[in-house]
Amino acid sequence: MEYLTAGNDGAPLLTVYVQPKASHNKIAGLHGDAVKLMITAPPVDGQANKAVINYIAKLFRIPKSQVTLQSGQQSRTKRLRLEGVNLREAEAILNQTLP
Repeated sequence: MEYLTAGNDGAPLLTVYVQPKASHNKIAGLHGDAVKLMITAPPVDGQANKAVINYIAKLFRIPKSQVTLQSGQQSRTKRLRLEGVNLREAEAILNQTLP
């Protein structure tokens, strides 16, 4: 799973490819080495980034404050750091969610 790795401190790092302005929020599969995430928010004033954090926090059942955007603030490909969940739990959740 190249889209899910462990950081230096063991926290999961998730790579997502974001498609903004979609008809609804959902994980649509894989896009290269990233999880493709469709988000309804437009890529304006950080709205899409906020929507990504909200969606990922809900998916992994962790507070929004434990999802950190590590890179890709201005890009469709984003790297997210997840706290409050270990790598094995994150893998299990993604395996259940990916189509």
